[in-house]
Amino acid sequence: MSNAQFEIQLIASLVAVACAIPGTFLVLRKMALISDAISHSILPGIVVGFFITQDLNSPLLILLAALTGIITVVLVEYIQKTGLVKEDTAIGLVFPAMFSIGVILIAKNANDIHLDIDAVLLGELAFAPFDRLTIGDTDVGPKSLWVVGSILLITITLLFLFFKELKVSTFDKGLAASLGFSPAIIHYGLMSVSSITTVGAFDAVGAILVVALMIAPAATAYLLTTNLKKMLALAISFGIFSAISGYWVAHWLDASIAGSITTVLGLVFLLVYLFAPSKGIIAVIYRQKQQRTEVSLLTFLLHLKNHDEIEERHVNHLNEHINWQKVRSKNVLDLAQKNNMIQIDNNIVSLTKKGDEFTSKAIDYIITNEDAQIEDMKDDFFLFRG
Repeated sequence: MSNAQFEIQLIASLVAVACAIPGTFLVLRKMALISDAISHSILPGIVVGFFITQDLNSPLLILLAALTGIITVVLVEYIQKTGLVKEDTAIGLVFPAMFSIGVILIAKNANDIHLDIDAVLLGELAFAPFDRLTIGDTDVGPKSLWVVGSILLITITLLFLFFKELKVSTFDKGLAASLGFSPAIIHYGLMSVSSITTVGAFDAVGAILVVALMIAPAATAYLLTTNLKKMLALAISFGIFSAISGYWVAHWLDASIAGSITTVLGLVFLLVYLFAPSKGIIAVIYRQKQQRTEVSLLTFLLHLKNHDEIEERHVNHLNEHINWQKVRSKNVLDLAQKNNMIQIDNNIVSLTKKGDEFTSKAIDYIITNEDAQIEDMKDDFFLFRG
């Protein structure tokens, strides 16, 4: 592995970590789209900064771009608070307008500048090692590495200093206000960090990858845990894994590095979306199937509780009168027997003592309490779930 390859992977990993931290809070605050808005609306700030300094490497570009991102957030918040439109509509109104202003400024005042779609929208990490930072005559590494590294250091420092405030204001703004935290200040502080991170990564990886690294790892982690610290750790891990894996996929396919990283992010999310233990599609389908079987079991037990007639308690009654298919009938009977709820003698079904007790409590819960409490009772009585 060459030095340039190592630097590319290091920059991509640092960008992934820097984006995953604010991205986690954006996902939890249901503000994922704001990162896309910021990534596009910073263009006027970059253009104005260039007009002032005539230097694409000037720190003023980052400051003005971050300021433009904050202005975007303020405008979105203001439009949303009017109550006339929702947040997604406000974002859809603001960021195209801001991006268009940047394009118009370029077209009118810098028409000889080529706005390359690979550099601006897709990014090109392959060129990052060639843009070096020199101090005197000493080459200290790629400029992007220092920019993103500095932003990451600031982000981690702010995370440790204000973790409690971020956590409380994210989950309960009322509690945050009562404890003396200002939810508004925390909110705009988070938006400022998101803007600065977006700007810092924009030059190295482009807008699309910034959005992907900010949202996809956090969204993937959200499917696996409800613990904030674990979610942050998982988001960072998914980001780094996708950055490094995406680079080697691009190397193997001779394709865009940013595009490959984004694709790996999507595949990782898809796998977790399908196979996550509690929130994955397969787990949800299984749980729904389980719940349908358990509801059928409860219905059957209530039927036995309310009928003493032999014909009503015959095994064939499930198919003939309740109109259940044979597979469904067998599943219900098997589940009831596994949990020692029923006994079958000569195809006549009757409740056991345990089944009678469970059914009596179920009736009480249905009459006097919320249905959700039946789940707790199932946990107490069931050895096997449906």
